[in-house]
Amino acid sequence: MKLIRLILPVAFLILSSGCDHNVTAPPVYKVRFETSKGDFVVEVHRDWSPNGADRFFDLVKQGFYNDSRFFRVVPGFVVQWGLNKDPKVNADWREKTIPDDPVVESNRIGYITFAKGGPNTRTTQVFINLADNARLDGMGFPPFGKVIKGMGVVETINSEYGESPQQPLIQSQGNEYLNSQFPKLDYIKTAQFEQ
Repeated sequence: MKLIRLILPVAFLILSSGCDHNVTAPPVYKVRFETSKGDFVVEVHRDWSPNGADRFFDLVKQGFYNDSRFFRVVPGFVVQWGLNKDPKVNADWREKTIPDDPVVESNRIGYITFAKGGPNTRTTQVFINLADNARLDGMGFPPFGKVIKGMGVVETINSEYGESPQQPLIQSQGNEYLNSQFPKLDYIKTAQFEQ
């Protein structure tokens, strides 16, 4: 009986530590992305997209985007990233979707938004609009922040591979796949909170 009383609290701690990705972000916060092209800063507004702002805060806090590649760059449309370098980390987050938020701000140039594949499917992938993409508003893509410094850096991220990198292979092989097949992809060195 003593052994059971000891094992149960330890098992609870093991199961609950690191498994809950639910956090509440500050009302406004900034994230500096140090990239292979230079730095840019995103300012996040929780009131624009509470679930999106909270998830992004959690991902940055955990270092999820560090060493991530900009794997989808479509000139005049978007720069997209958000699959981790490590397939095990991708697997951990793949099913951790967040509910949709209403669209409060439009998908203007420089605004950052979570990618999704249907209702309530946002996980870790985000994109920055390279044009005014208001048509995405009606499709339920709510921006949660905007680039406030370094948009010129964002606009020069390498687009030579377009949409060629295959997301299922990035998820299953991580940067090993991207580095071998798309060696010139630009990437995030670090993503850190800024005062």
